Amino acid sequence: MTMNRKCVLFSMFLVVLLLMACGEEGDESNQGEAQPDVEEDELFIPIISKGFQHQFWQAVRQGAEQAAEEYGAVITFEGPESESNVDRQIDMLRAALDNQPDAIGFAALDSQASIPILQQAEDSGIPVVAFDSGVDSEIPITTASTDNKAASALAAERMAELIDGEGQIGLIVHDQTSITGVDRRDGFVEYMEEHFPAIEIVDIQYGGGDHLNSTDLAKTILLAYPDLRGFFGSNEGSAIGIINAVNELNKAGEVVVVGFDSGDLQMEAIRSGVMAGAVTQNPVGIGYETVKAAVQAVKGEEVEELIDTGFFWYDQSNIDDEDIQAALYE
Repeated sequence: MTMNRKCVLFSMFLVVLLLMACGEEGDESNQGEAQPDVEEDELFIPIISKGFQHQFWQAVRQGAEQAAEEYGAVITFEGPESESNVDRQIDMLRAALDNQPDAIGFAALDSQASIPILQQAEDSGIPVVAFDSGVDSEIPITTASTDNKAASALAAERMAELIDGEGQIGLIVHDQTSITGVDRRDGFVEYMEEHFPAIEIVDIQYGGGDHLNSTDLAKTILLAYPDLRGFFGSNEGSAIGIINAVNELNKAGEVVVVGFDSGDLQMEAIRSGVMAGAVTQNPVGIGYETVKAAVQAVKGEEVEELIDTGFFWYDQSNIDDEDIQAALYE
């Protein structure tokens, strides 16, 4: 065999090895999370959240795990690193469906982007339970969530009382693609426009639920409107961003800050007086009701079309009350 022929054969061998390696990597990248060990009498229910970085989602997970243990289910709980990463969440949803679950719990970052995959789930007879935020579709058999419009209207009412029904205010909202973001924004704005025309909403910005982005946006608004009297943050990350901005610009005590959700920093800000108060959801209840509804659906039992998990206003006067403490998370 000549040297040239040996070189050609060796080159071909290397190409084959490279193609095989690429093929294996491609197969691996298309696989979702491996299904956990599930006993014959257990149900497998993956839960796809909007994220995991905020304490709110960890409280939702806690409730989901409680229900899973009680109802004989095995769950997974995951979400993208950022609540603006819709594509990553869609990948997680697709991977969950590939694992052939008994049901799926899903909190949509985008109310429309997930519909094609949810349609596949419905076509396969897999019940979908929406939680926290629904989708623009009738595919989910139910949604376990807060009445976000009513909750943010309550925040607006408290804000109006605290600034004597007049003045300029700003909003930092976590997004404008999820139903929670839209409902909390609209519930707040519509209540103000209807009941307090002397209150002017000068700016609404969207921080993606990220406290650093929200801090920068809130500082920009505060600098642009030095007479700003109030600020509303629509979720934990948004509210923390406002708290940071108010503190950094020495506006604490001058600007009335009203938030949504809880968490260590918001509760600390309320106790110290930097934040006037906030609306808290029932995140443990949201997780619990999501898994409970999924199990009921798999078993063919009747499930309510909408599961209202409730909300509360809390401030310095009631933050330590027993019923409020039960709905707060650290």
